Amino acid sequence: MSSKKVIRIRLKSFDHKLLDQAAQDIISKIKLDDEENNRIRGPFPLPTRINRWTVLRSPHVNKKSREQFERRTHFRVIDIVNPEAQEMARLQKFELPAGVFVRVLPIK
Repeated sequence: MSSKKVIRIRLKSFDHKLLDQAAQDIISKIKLDDEENNRIRGPFPLPTRINRWTVLRSPHVNKKSREQFERRTHFRVIDIVNPEAQEMARLQKFELPAGVFVRVLPIK
């Protein structure tokens, strides 16, 4: 049996449109060499993390006057099966837009 090497790219951003565009850019960079298109899995959307908090508008009076805030963090995952050296070099030089965070994890 041959073991498959898998690289997992995990993207994180507060803007879902920017995140989807970055995922498509990564996939288009990898598909340059992939004729069969079966080595790329994703992008898969992961559950959105929602943080909510409430703040008093005035600390001394008007206790009932409050302001509510919310921050949504969106995630996407892309798996690359048996990546080649040129693809890894191309991904290392690839520049993503500001606001998209990337984490590359090797999976056995």
